[in-house]
Amino acid sequence: MRILLVMDPGILVPPKGYGGHERLVYMFAREYARLGHEVHLLVTTGSFVEGCVVHPFGKEGFPPKKWDARLAIPSAWWFLWKHRNDFDLIHNFGRLAYLLPVLNHPVKKVMTYGREISSRNIQIMNHLPNRNLVFTGCSNDLISRVQAGGYWEAVYNAIPFQQYELQPLVSEDAPLMFLGRLERVKGAHTAIAVARATGHRLILAGNVSPLEDERAYFENEIMPMIDGDQIQYVGALNDKEKNYYLGRAKALIFPIEWNEPFGMVMVEAMACGTPVIGFARGSVPEVVAEGITGFVVKNTDEMIAAVEKIKLLDRTKCRSTAQLQFDVSVVAAHYLRLVS
Repeated sequence: MRILLVMDPGILVPPKGYGGHERLVYMFAREYARLGHEVHLLVTTGSFVEGCVVHPFGKEGFPPKKWDARLAIPSAWWFLWKHRNDFDLIHNFGRLAYLLPVLNHPVKKVMTYGREISSRNIQIMNHLPNRNLVFTGCSNDLISRVQAGGYWEAVYNAIPFQQYELQPLVSEDAPLMFLGRLERVKGAHTAIAVARATGHRLILAGNVSPLEDERAYFENEIMPMIDGDQIQYVGALNDKEKNYYLGRAKALIFPIEWNEPFGMVMVEAMACGTPVIGFARGSVPEVVAEGITGFVVKNTDEMIAAVEKIKLLDRTKCRSTAQLQFDVSVVAAHYLRLVS
């Protein structure tokens, strides 16, 4: 099969730092190629994926300049129309509008969403003549918020489990871990409260938002709690550092205050054998296998109680259970079944 993956320009594939979707595009491209498919990518100029053909468009730079973002749509249209008969599958992680030139063409099309979805855009697309178009969202919870018609299926995000090291045992005094953007909706303040209530150390990791209100949240509510002893802040982490800190944590605390579409860090923790304790919002009840890969709780008191139950979980089983659902090989196979 000849497969084309499409991503908005601005961030290289694979990304140097930030770039969740670009990281997914890279993983799926490598996996499709490993399975013997001929893989092409329409992605940011300067990208390189071993074993695949890269068709560069747009400039590196995030967020992209307004003019560059506008030029991306006609550039994608021109490419897709010119090559409309060259591919068996177009897997689009970028703007839905990119698919307009081939919307009613027989080529199979998968439109993948990993963040909030505009029902209006989907409705417009579904009112146009179209063929062989499948919409996917990264969780059932995300899809449930769309009222737009069309064929939808939940296909979870993925990680390459072989890049994460299982830590089958941790010490009794192992710390709890919070990893995510240090914004109020991510709940770092709750993670701190849980650590203090249970007497555990807490490793805080993640980016501080440049937004004024979020920076004020960090400076006024989080920084005063960081004592370098019980509550430690280690900054933003690269992949190697995430592997290290997650693997040595007793549990990942995931006290979100919004409907997170997926939450990749939960799976990254599980890949290290580290269970997750998360609030029952967004995708958390779908990602966490209750009593196996962690616990889903309703409030802070339940989260505090769940910390004491973490020792009952088998870290090796935590990883193996998550791998069967979220490894890149499993998720790529799911996508290919949609168009088989």
